[in-house]
Amino acid sequence: MMEKFRSLAFLIILLFYVQSVKSEFPLAPALYVFGDSLFDSGNNNVLPTFAKADFKPYGINFNGGATGRFTNGKTVADFIAEFLGLPFSPPYLSLRGSVKLTGLNYASGSCGILPETGNIIGKCLHLSEQVDLFQRTVEQELPKQYDDPEELSSYLSRSIFLISTGSNDYVNNYLQQNFYDKSKHYSPQSYAKLLIHALSQQFQRLYRLGARKVIMFEIGPIGCVPSLTKQLKHNGLCAEEYNNLAVIFNNLLRDMLNNLTSTLKGSAFILGHAHWLGYDAVTNPSTYGLMDPIGPCCVTWANGTSACIPELVPCRNADKHYFWDGYHLTETVYRFIATKCFNGTDVCIPKNIKELVED
Repeated sequence: MMEKFRSLAFLIILLFYVQSVKSEFPLAPALYVFGDSLFDSGNNNVLPTFAKADFKPYGINFNGGATGRFTNGKTVADFIAEFLGLPFSPPYLSLRGSVKLTGLNYASGSCGILPETGNIIGKCLHLSEQVDLFQRTVEQELPKQYDDPEELSSYLSRSIFLISTGSNDYVNNYLQQNFYDKSKHYSPQSYAKLLIHALSQQFQRLYRLGARKVIMFEIGPIGCVPSLTKQLKHNGLCAEEYNNLAVIFNNLLRDMLNNLTSTLKGSAFILGHAHWLGYDAVTNPSTYGLMDPIGPCCVTWANGTSACIPELVPCRNADKHYFWDGYHLTETVYRFIATKCFNGTDVCIPKNIKELVED
């Protein structure tokens, strides 16, 4: 009996040791995050915009409460930070003073690739502005931490860059014909090409600033989000014509990332091939332990098609829901995506993040 007790005690001590080593020696020196409300961790809190999530019930399952994350708990970026052994990347606009940087989050809800996307809701940081802020980080903040240019270059080349953007360029731009005229001047194919060209320019900027390991997620099945499905006539669970818009973009995205990897020396531009996973979770929810794949968990404005109404109690079983509000997913779905991207074979391709950090 005493021998079993000693063995158990040894295992507990070993577990604590492994956890401490994991946090002391992360798999990458930093995680830099760009994008929209899928990744925003609080930047919109300080911007003059209606796109905010700094109130309950947002963050109801997050240790820090309502931080500005547009979900009930952690985002994909948060899970990947944990898997890397890093702290959550703090929102850039809340950064105060000189601190050791293990990453920053520049993502901004309602924004996208094009500068005008989302501006009818208020001020947000479009992708070019986010890269501007990263450039400021590289030129002004990081030299305080790395005074040797070679050391700084090594730090950046080993860091992970995580990006999710583009869906708002459809939901908050192309499909908003009362406010924008893009759909009148661009076919779905030509509009996708416009977005991909602008996105490529920003990726090349990141490369020139030192980024080498970049993961860009596809646009998810936007035709399945409640903000659209509850307002449009369609057959089945989703409005497939809008999902097809995302597929056109995603196909061009794959080719663009492959081209950048082959032409930019030492780079790895990874495709976050998650559209299929998001669609499969909607159409086959029981496979993922989900019960409701179409309705939001929180009580929202405009009959389930918008943001959560402040302070109202959400559903009890958020982990069984696909959608948190009229636009965004629950922590449960984000966990699926992040886990498969980190160590799976069918989401982040041609390498998962675990393989990427080993290169």
